[in-house]
Amino acid sequence: MNPLKPTPSLTPERRPAGTGLILVLGLAAMVVSMMQTLVVPILGIIQNDLGTTTANVSWVTTATLLSAAVFTPLLGRFGDQHGKRPTLIGVLLLMVAGSVVAATTSSLTWLIVARVMQGAATAIFPLALSVLREEIRPARLPGAMALVSGTLAFGSGLALVGAGLLTRGTDPDYHRVFWLAAVLAVVALVAVFLTVPASAHKTGGRTDWLGAATLGAMLVLLLLPVSQGHSWGWTSTRTLGLFAAALVMTAVWVLVERTVREPMVDMKMFMHRPVLFTNLAGLMLGFAMFSQFIGVSYLVQMPEKLAGYGFGASVLEASVVYLLPSTIVSLFAAQVGGLLVARMGARFTLASGAAFGIIGFTWMTAAHASTASVIMAGMVTGVAISFGYAAMPALIVAGVPHHQTGIANGINSISRSVGSAIGSAVITSLLASKTIANLPEGVPALPQESQFTLSFALAGAACVLVLLTAVVGLGRRGTSGQAQVPAASQESTAQVDDLVSR
Repeated sequence: MNPLKPTPSLTPERRPAGTGLILVLGLAAMVVSMMQTLVVPILGIIQNDLGTTTANVSWVTTATLLSAAVFTPLLGRFGDQHGKRPTLIGVLLLMVAGSVVAATTSSLTWLIVARVMQGAATAIFPLALSVLREEIRPARLPGAMALVSGTLAFGSGLALVGAGLLTRGTDPDYHRVFWLAAVLAVVALVAVFLTVPASAHKTGGRTDWLGAATLGAMLVLLLLPVSQGHSWGWTSTRTLGLFAAALVMTAVWVLVERTVREPMVDMKMFMHRPVLFTNLAGLMLGFAMFSQFIGVSYLVQMPEKLAGYGFGASVLEASVVYLLPSTIVSLFAAQVGGLLVARMGARFTLASGAAFGIIGFTWMTAAHASTASVIMAGMVTGVAISFGYAAMPALIVAGVPHHQTGIANGINSISRSVGSAIGSAVITSLLASKTIANLPEGVPALPQESQFTLSFALAGAACVLVLLTAVVGLGRRGTSGQAQVPAASQESTAQVDDLVSR
């Protein structure tokens, strides 16, 4: 099929009911977002149960991140070429298998393998957005994408709450958490199988294995020192060497994509101004989101009698009392974000989200001494993340043709994952860099309160950069046209582009 022809799936007779499809894809996206934060509250439990070190158990999170970096662009492009439905089903089967392996093993090696399988499922999100673009009318597309995108923030928070609930008590068992993941993955698999139609728009062509390999290598070389730098030391030879290797591999990847006949990533699309600045916004939003999750979780668990601050909350209390409110708010805010995209434009929505983020993190920076303040500030930042996630898919869709939707959203997913990894690494390093002196013997090192203040301030600064990106980088001049989009594809997305660029 010629990718420059109008998409047959946009014809009315092929269009499904719409709402059911949107909800199913939202469920699939929610499940995959849970995989990223599911293990955050239970790393200590896993470490104790498996009798391993902190450095070794950190691979339970690092493996998922690296797997997502390698497989998301490859599977996003594969879905564009060979059909979204079979690719979605295959990825969900892989998630089910990975969850079952994790739920049944007591071996760190097999747990890491299972997390690699779960990480590959990150490709579900860009695939879901590609399905929406094919099957939903342009007038409904911003709201549909906002709902599916909003489930990312909701799922990340829900995973923290679920992990806390399932590991409460005196004898916590981390296997229960992965059984929850397996059950949800099966539900999503059945729903996708029954609801998602076959793609009528397939580009076909060869798979750019060399481009996928070099991109994967570049991302691994970048994310490995980002996620492990706090353990290895940021100035260690291993850390600096991997960063240098990542720069070299970036140049190799660009060279490959500029020379192969059918590149996985069209460099013109990648550098197209709306796509480039939307990815920068995704990087900053990922940083801010993980700064909130990790910062708040650690802050409220600090023992006030020893540290002089904190609330002495348990893992369960940290999840339910302090993080659940922002998770619930983010789900409802996603709907509002969709309406804003439809009525005011994606740039306005992204800028509004950034403004909420600045307010929320400034509040958390200046006043985190009371439970009410932490909860309310977290709810404001929840609105910020949801608005940002609602706006970015619309910006991406308006900037690329149909046959590049999957890979473009895949790259945007990677930008958020990289931002999350950087946020996790930065917060962890900051909290470990300055500790309280003169603690009683046997008490583990506790971070000084100033480190939490600095962490929240950095997240606020990231939101300032998102605001600048929306106002300056994505200005009308940068988004009013679609120079890289074929004329036929422009016709089918004209309404979406109008919503984005005004």
